[in-house]
Amino acid sequence: MDHSPPQSAGLLTRVNARLARSGMCVAMVGLMAIVGVVFYQVFGRYVLNNSPTWAESLAIVLVLYVTLIGAAVGVRDAGHIGLESFLVMLPDAIRRKVEIVIYALVGVFGACMAYNGWVLGTSVAAYYIPNLHVSEAVRYIPLVLSGALIVLFSIEHIVAIIRGEEVAPSWN
Repeated sequence: MDHSPPQSAGLLTRVNARLARSGMCVAMVGLMAIVGVVFYQVFGRYVLNNSPTWAESLAIVLVLYVTLIGAAVGVRDAGHIGLESFLVMLPDAIRRKVEIVIYALVGVFGACMAYNGWVLGTSVAAYYIPNLHVSEAVRYIPLVLSGALIVLFSIEHIVAIIRGEEVAPSWN
């Protein structure tokens, strides 16, 4: 089954659709990895009586990746929390302007996430997560990626609103 958008869609839509679909796949694999790591930790603790020290740290890092990448995909698929009930009561011309403002603000938020995640990541890059022996910056990579994706997805929504189109969800 082909999940790619039609060739008539713009380049931004085609790229974003693939990025969102890839993000969903990464989040699903990450979720399965979290379940596996937590299962291994419980098994190690209660069956082997030797709990792996790295499991909790890895699970926390994986949760960051899953939630932040999933949140970015939620922005593209319009699954974020919004005031939809108020928007439907507005006349079309005003509703479109309000939607543009909303997505512009979401895009600014994403840009702030990406920038501040980068600043925080570089500030702790020299330190290591004790049980994983990787840089603390690993914790901030999903913040930067998610912020950048949110900016791209917000731009796509703004373009679609101006054109009078809708952004098709990634899973279609």
